[in-house]
This record gives sequence, C-alpha cells and structure tokens, in this order.
Amino acid sequence: MTEQLSGAIRLYTVGHSDHELPDFLALLARYELNAVVDVRSRPYSRLHSQYNRESLIETLKPLNIKYVFMGQELGARRSEPESYQGNQAKYELIRRLPAFHAGLARIRKGVHSNRITLLCAESDPLSCHRAILICRELRSDPMEILHIREDGSLESTSEVEARLLRHCGLVNAHLFRDRAELIEQAYDRQSERIAYVADESSHEDERVALERSSVHDRVR
Repeated sequence: MTEQLSGAIRLYTVGHSDHELPDFLALLARYELNAVVDVRSRPYSRLHSQYNRESLIETLKPLNIKYVFMGQELGARRSEPESYQGNQAKYELIRRLPAFHAGLARIRKGVHSNRITLLCAESDPLSCHRAILICRELRSDPMEILHIREDGSLESTSEVEARLLRHCGLVNAHLFRDRAELIEQAYDRQSERIAYVADESSHEDERVALERSSVHDRVR
C-alpha cells in the first residue's frame, strides 16, 4: 500500500461498506478529512441506515465535516436516457454528460481548499464507479488520488490500476501492447462488468429520486 506524498493536492475515496459508524468516522479523522462528497445516486442503505443521507449529515455536522451530495452529477445510476444503451448504463456515455463534467469541475476546485473524500458504498474501489468512472477522469490531473481501503490503508492510482490489469487478465499482454493502452482496455472491461442495469421502471424511479434530492438541497 502507498504512502502519502508530502505537500501534494489530494483526493481520497472511501466505501462505507459495513463499517460500524465509529470505525468509519475514525477513517475520516485518521486522514483529517473535512468534506465528504457523496457520489451515490441514491444516498441510502437498507442494511446500514447510519449511512442514509439525513443521518450522515447530522453525524458529520458536529465534527465540522461538510457533507455534499453529488449523486446527480457523479452518480452511476443516471436519470438521463442518453447515458443508457438498452437498460445498461454506459460509462463512456456518462463521461460525455454536461452534468458529469460539472461535477468533475466542482471536485477539481474543491480539492484546493478542502480535504475531500468521495463516498460510495463498495469497499473495493475496483467494484465501484468512484474509481472506474470518476477517478479515471481525474487521474491525469495534478492531484494525488488515494483510495481508503477497508482496513484503513491507502491505495494509489497506480496500485489500483495494477490490480485492475491483473483482475482483467491483461498483465501478460505487456509484451505485445503499450501499458497505457492496456489500462484503458481494463477500465473499459471493468466498466461493463459493474455498470448499472435498470429494469423497465428504473429510469423513471431514478429521475424522481434525483429530483427529490435536488429539492432537498434547495430547501436546506
């Protein structure tokens, strides 16, 4: 696992997984994070209600940790029909959306004045759009991206991509193809594996859920 670079601009990511709340808060404190950007399209958990949006806001407030919901801009379950082929969300289409680019711009600005972590549910960044979709777009920026693993250790972009190549069975292909090209192929393969697949009613459900979230943000 990686060590932090001194003086670098950093962006963290974390999955709440099944952490008990004190353990999750300890991770935020360990890395002195003062802003949680929630990139879940639906910021609720049936099994772990402590991570429901309203509960999390109230938990973080007395700790002086900002909570920002950005599931509409950076979530993987989209309300925009143009981000789907059939019933599957396509990350290459999401990456073209104006809302997605607006979300990335907010992150790029925010990291200069806050210690931000992107929050989603999955413990492993390889299984989550926070790494495979969002951080794929940010990894060439002048910032250090660090994924907080379940045990509290940090994993860098290069370490995640090395695991991604192994996961996709592309390590031995290095003899014949450029590594950067293989990494892009691995991202594409993993995107197909983890992308959201909607049933017939889900597009409308996502639209309504995101509209409600927008109303909540306006009235807070």
